Amino acid sequence: MGILTADDPRDTPIAWVFVAVQLALLVVIAVAPPGDAWTTPEWLATAAYWLQILGVVVLVVGIINLGRSATPLPSPITHGDLRVGGLYRFVRHPIYSGVLALAIGAATRSSSVVVALAAIALVVWLSVKARWEEVRLARRYPGYAAYAARTPRFVPFVGAWVPATRSRRSGT
Repeated sequence: MGILTADDPRDTPIAWVFVAVQLALLVVIAVAPPGDAWTTPEWLATAAYWLQILGVVVLVVGIINLGRSATPLPSPITHGDLRVGGLYRFVRHPIYSGVLALAIGAATRSSSVVVALAAIALVVWLSVKARWEEVRLARRYPGYAAYAARTPRFVPFVGAWVPATRSRRSGT
């Protein structure tokens, strides 16, 4: 299996759908014309700009931190390793975090309802994509559940994953 196919060949088409929809939303965010739906105060526009710069840095460093485990698909690759160092020490999906910072910054600065809706859709889409990916990571790497239990998904210091396989008591 290469970097363009999922660890489980049955997952490959689904993984590519995740990538295609994400790319389509990013294209909308990048090319939709600015709007006039709201006025962004200068301080907020500046903060959004720096959020976008931070997003680029986090995205690039996240890819570098993945090393030989990097793949465009939300599925572990055969020769990959579980990465828990670098930015992965702070969040499980720093690449997604970087993409979300870019999208939220762009939406804030755009004054465009279309861009804002695409950014909201991207937040939802990446949340679903991350959950799908985490099931596969937990299957592939025995230590993933423990890592996920102590490491937030997208934003440092904001929650951590409760494994779906954990039994829950019913009742009170």
